[in-house]
Amino acid sequence: MDSSVLAPLPEAPYAGQPLLQAGPVIFHPHLLYRFMYAEGIPAQANEKVSTVINEVDPGIGMEVGRHWRLDYTPSLHYYSSSLLRDTTDQSVALNGATAYENWTLGLSQRYATTSQPLIETGAQTDVETYSTALNATYSFNAKTSLQMGLNQDFQFVGQNASSESLVDSRVWSTMDWLNYQFWPRFNLAFGLGGGYVDLSAGSSMSYEQVQGRLTWQVADKLSLVVSAGYEEWQFLDVNTQDLVSPLFGASLLYRPFAGTTLSLNAARSIMVSYIFNQVIENTGVTGGIQQRLFKKLLFDLTGGYSVASYEASAFGLALSREDHNLVLNARLSVPFLKRGTVGTFFQANHNDSTVSAFRVSTTQIGSDLDYRF
Repeated sequence: MDSSVLAPLPEAPYAGQPLLQAGPVIFHPHLLYRFMYAEGIPAQANEKVSTVINEVDPGIGMEVGRHWRLDYTPSLHYYSSSLLRDTTDQSVALNGATAYENWTLGLSQRYATTSQPLIETGAQTDVETYSTALNATYSFNAKTSLQMGLNQDFQFVGQNASSESLVDSRVWSTMDWLNYQFWPRFNLAFGLGGGYVDLSAGSSMSYEQVQGRLTWQVADKLSLVVSAGYEEWQFLDVNTQDLVSPLFGASLLYRPFAGTTLSLNAARSIMVSYIFNQVIENTGVTGGIQQRLFKKLLFDLTGGYSVASYEASAFGLALSREDHNLVLNARLSVPFLKRGTVGTFFQANHNDSTVSAFRVSTTQIGSDLDYRF
């Protein structure tokens, strides 16, 4: 629910042979241009606009030796509507991985600044994010392994344009799994996790969760991952009852033919809201099909439905906000000159909320050109 209402960007890997290498560093420049016409975009509180959007994303990725990858991408957005500010978003991502004896170790560090229209705030909202993840897997033997993870996520939210009072958050969390392979295609895991949430205003929080997970390669063309458990949140600075909620996740992937992929995903979780004294219970399901046409054309169709219930984290605060969100994405793309992709897309997004300020219906159509080295 905290994501932009704008259509998602295409995802593409780096091309094969790099054009530039200096010692152990391989450079991968990339450039994306996107033109889009959008209607119903939430620009300010109770203000929905139609706008033309020109977006330019010049970036560069670097592979440093065998273990590190760094990418920097600014994203320039130009809006024709005077109610939306032209912005330059920033994204920096560093990823590293290595193995030592029975250990596999990973590090991820990300920084991003965005200023895009959000469903949750109902307006164009500035968000600055710092995320750090440390991961380690230890293999006891061929069947048993332990996965451990530590995460730190900081979010700083601007107050402009939204009708709500917004808060910054600092979250420290861990999730650890004990995995056992019963058969070559069937794994079970037991997980324990928890975290602490520090807010710039309102009550701080802590939470614990217990989950079980099944990973099953049903057949060569069919795979399934299912997890379930529960989570309990405590509101530390106020006399508010603990929030207990079930958790679940499911992912189904089916490839019936060469060039055809079907996917289905479902999840339920609790997340911290940008809005003062609120958390969100979010339940959603998404499905999609990816089809290769005439060997070169790629068609993607995805759709999703989610329900977000906003719960009070302060005693005596009455909330009645519940959002029902329906989204449909269609995209057709084709490669060119070995390293480029050109595509056209359509997105419809309808968010029906019990609070009128957050009712959003958008349609977007456009095209993009992506070139990667």
